[in-house]
Amino acid sequence: MEMYIGEGFAGDGVNASHINIMIGPRNGVVGQAFSTSLATPSQGHCPFMVVIKPNVPAKPMTLYVNKAAISSDLHGNATWGASQAAIAKAVTEAQLQGTLPPEAEDEWCIVTANWVNPGCTDLDEVFANNYRACKVAIEAAMEKLPGRQQLINALPELGNPFYSPK
Repeated sequence: MEMYIGEGFAGDGVNASHINIMIGPRNGVVGQAFSTSLATPSQGHCPFMVVIKPNVPAKPMTLYVNKAAISSDLHGNATWGASQAAIAKAVTEAQLQGTLPPEAEDEWCIVTANWVNPGCTDLDEVFANNYRACKVAIEAAMEKLPGRQQLINALPELGNPFYSPK
């Protein structure tokens, strides 16, 4: 069974986005993760279907899993509104533009794990960063990135927004 895994990061500061993504057939491990996650929410983390608008889900069917428990009205709007809309746009465009194969539309599913900072301040910036991060994650997954040379080149620059070794 096929499973594609990707990661994307975009933006700076409290409105940055980090997305982990799994893409693959519904009858495989990604489908199992999708159904298990949807059926077993936990305190502060309630996976939900990504929609373009009410009653029009993105395709392939996409499950949004929040990494941070909702902590305020703005954080809720950023997660359920801006971030979800960005994911819906990136997934749908990937399907329509051929980044995902034709069979993905009705036979595959996607699980995203999304970081929206509880301290976020700008819904439009959250949208833009989530859109870019999701596009990067989808492309990385489908292209099976990073490649070996990319790993070799990145290792001397080890670090992330929360820590860089001295």
